[in-house]
Amino acid sequence: MQPRDREAVTDAPATESPYSILPREGPYPAAIGSALITMVEPHEGHDHAYNRWYEDDHFYSGAMAMPWMFAGRRFVAPRELQALRYPDDSAIAQPLSAGKYISVYWITEGRYEDHLRWTVSTNQRLLPDGRIYLERTHVYTSFQTYAGAVYRDETGPRALHSLDYPYRGLVLEVVDAPEGGDRDALLDWLRGEFLPGRLPGTPIAMTLVFLPMPLPPDRMAYVEDTPGLERRLTLLSFTEAPPDECWDLFAGAGAAIASAGKGRVELAAPFFPTLPGTDVYVDRLR
Repeated sequence: MQPRDREAVTDAPATESPYSILPREGPYPAAIGSALITMVEPHEGHDHAYNRWYEDDHFYSGAMAMPWMFAGRRFVAPRELQALRYPDDSAIAQPLSAGKYISVYWITEGRYEDHLRWTVSTNQRLLPDGRIYLERTHVYTSFQTYAGAVYRDETGPRALHSLDYPYRGLVLEVVDAPEGGDRDALLDWLRGEFLPGRLPGTPIAMTLVFLPMPLPPDRMAYVEDTPGLERRLTLLSFTEAPPDECWDLFAGAGAAIASAGKGRVELAAPFFPTLPGTDVYVDRLR
């Protein structure tokens, strides 16, 4: 890229639009700072309509069109993947099959508050305009701080690319530190010992770790925090094989974490990527 003339970059008209001013201020690295992770259950009888609303409208107007959100992807859990979930007494999903869709979005490092203000205002406009599909329940939805990645390989796609690379699956694991325990200790153990020991020689390309944040006070009324956020971590593992074909790598994680005395897996759930613009999997949700 050739450098532009400095005067051409900095000279500005006497009256400027905020859209010209805001990009010149604040951080703008090519890096994940936080994520929106939203796991949702469409109400029975609304699977098709919900899918079309989300793909045709909300994925874009309620997320990707907003400033500082630079990547997004949807995933789905048909019946055969729902059957693999555990534990039965999950503090996240009740019944365990709840949350058949999950959407994940990356937000530019240093721009969470800027993005949050925009997204709250946008959703406060979408609702009265009749562009929020209310026949759904948020099972596990929050903005989450990015806490790093553990990679199988020294080279290849990094966290930045994870929602664009054509991975075959996503596995969500929600892990809580023991009550009264130390989430930082759990985080250090997962990143330093457990996850590096699980990835080598497997179809798991990477696992990204996130810390859930409380929802803002002016959130929409149909979204609520789940209890225990201060002890909770979210793991997102991207797989090069369909997750049901490598589920043995995840099935024992709950017992291993518990036996180490580090915490409890509150939900382990595999997903396939959706095929945008289609209703693939919709007839296999129930």
